[in-house]
Amino acid sequence: MTEADEDWLRQRVIDAALDLASTGLSPQMSGNVSARAGDRVFITPSGVAYTDLLPADIAEIALDGRILSGTFPPSSEWHMHCAVYRARPEAGGIVHAHSDFATVLAVMKRSIPAFHYMVAVIGGNDIRCAPYATFGTAELAAHAVAALEGRRACLLAHHGQIALGPTVETALHLAHEVETLSAQYWRALQIGEPDLLSDEEMAVNVEKFKNYGRRG
Repeated sequence: MTEADEDWLRQRVIDAALDLASTGLSPQMSGNVSARAGDRVFITPSGVAYTDLLPADIAEIALDGRILSGTFPPSSEWHMHCAVYRARPEAGGIVHAHSDFATVLAVMKRSIPAFHYMVAVIGGNDIRCAPYATFGTAELAAHAVAALEGRRACLLAHHGQIALGPTVETALHLAHEVETLSAQYWRALQIGEPDLLSDEEMAVNVEKFKNYGRRG
């Protein structure tokens, strides 16, 4: 990867982080974003306003967390990002957000069941909620990896959500989808427990989403 390619990837991480702030998906400086290039990870720093970030400010780390470059130290959640990348070689981007409705459900330790067919876009018949662990720890990283098995997103108890994709842009899109589904599920719960789609129907939807939007 050339220096220009690296700067472009760093800028894509910044653009995704700016989206988190501007859309309210993750207020202020909460949440974090990363992109992978082989065995290296480019990740937002902690405690720096996204609007102030320049490409050189994005930390470059190895998959074991060693800092390779960057003006600021990596996000405190580097353990979680690196653990997911190690477990999921297909992942090229990760978005972690403290989005409102996903966090409400996560505080209640509620997974999102198959109340709507769009849950299948995550890769299965539910969006799991990982057990709680202190932020920035290897324990939280392990919980996230387990909850993401066979899925592309999960909730994090008393914390928020995390989504992955082949690019940082697809991970961001999925994080928005998780928040939309969280809001819809929360609203349905105000009326009562919704009926759920069967495992068989969700398996059909999961299969359909594997090629959704692709063109020959």
